[in-house]
Amino acid sequence: MLVGIIDSFCLPEIMAPVKKPLIDPAPALALAERDKRNFRNVQIDAIGVGLANAASPFLPVFLTYLNASSFQVGLLSSMPAFTGLLLAIPLGRFLQKQTNIVKWFSIARLLVIASYALTGIISFFLPEKVLVNSILLIWAVATIPQSLVSIAFSVVMNAVAGPDRRFELMSRRWSTMGLTTTLVVLAIGQLLDRIAFPLNYQLMFIGLSFGGLISYYYSSHIVLPSAAPPPMENSRDLRALYREYRDLVLREKPFVLFMVKRLLVMSGIQFSAPLIPLYLVRVAHVSDGWISIITMTQTAILVLGYFFWTKLSRKHGSRAVLLWTTFGISFYPLLISTTVVPWQIALFAGIAGVFQAGLDLIFFDELMKTVPIEYSAIFVSFAQMMQFLAAIFSPMIGTLVADVFSIPTGLIIASLIRFSGFIAFFPLRTLIGRNKKGSTNIR
Repeated sequence: MLVGIIDSFCLPEIMAPVKKPLIDPAPALALAERDKRNFRNVQIDAIGVGLANAASPFLPVFLTYLNASSFQVGLLSSMPAFTGLLLAIPLGRFLQKQTNIVKWFSIARLLVIASYALTGIISFFLPEKVLVNSILLIWAVATIPQSLVSIAFSVVMNAVAGPDRRFELMSRRWSTMGLTTTLVVLAIGQLLDRIAFPLNYQLMFIGLSFGGLISYYYSSHIVLPSAAPPPMENSRDLRALYREYRDLVLREKPFVLFMVKRLLVMSGIQFSAPLIPLYLVRVAHVSDGWISIITMTQTAILVLGYFFWTKLSRKHGSRAVLLWTTFGISFYPLLISTTVVPWQIALFAGIAGVFQAGLDLIFFDELMKTVPIEYSAIFVSFAQMMQFLAAIFSPMIGTLVADVFSIPTGLIIASLIRFSGFIAFFPLRTLIGRNKKGSTNIR
């Protein structure tokens, strides 16, 4: 039954009637069947990931309840970035040499999700004075497979979708994942309010980690054609290898320009990542039930937002979507800082979810447009390294600002950084004139 629902929801273009061919239809039919299975596996994998993702927003809250410092909460955001910054290029080179990247993607994802189970299990046995550091150690180790996933994900999804169906595949995947997370978070809110702390969090982390098994089974069944790795230098001299990567990347000017602009937006997003849960707990004093409602609201809107931006991109083009989403996402931290009323925070989270959905889609699509297909793993690893660079320093600076000044001040600064990213994407020509046809040029 689940497979049938996924087929009807996710595969309309693959199941369209096929005209009578003039040649042997067997190879084309086999390819269409493979694409159909891949699309289905991507969507059911999203259900497993969605289950695990429901635990993600509660991890920093759990540490806060365990009396973790602002710096320790910030480490949850900065540790994956620090590991990714160090390992992105080596992992990208490793994946570039693989003829089957799917198995590494599946195993790495399973290891990351299993970290939730381990978090819940050790909290039964360790005293509180060492529990926070022990949980941070688990997630420090998890950053290694997490870095591998972050690179392999884009390569695998792009290979499944092809150049013309990225918006469709990712909007459906992320909608499926968002709907799953929304429903689970709603149930979690009821669980956390009815069971005493810390048992409520322990049961949640252990239970939701079973989503990793679903993810592993279906993601490991994605079938991609084997590809011969492109020729690359085999020198063990790290300086020679980095020169090779530098020269390879710098030749792609559109890629470099996109990376610089995206870095500003991602810096603003990462700047506020640890501040929002700190604001909810320490400033707004929001209950676990309201935290689940806020999270549910944002993820529920994401589900609708993916379809909204996919349709809008067909009508107005991807560049317009890029401008609208980077502009809209700028104001979320600022709006949060103006209120301590839970329903207003939930409203702002929902509005932000609309723009976040478009940002997810457009950043993925624009990135893969600028990546040479034969060097996908290398270029994606470099893109991840730049993103990790922002994620290392921005959360730590954000929590430092919160400690020195205030959490609301940090949220305002986060909005200003995000807005600077919109300005970077906003083309100068739209400010000084119009093109010959009289329409605004947004290229």
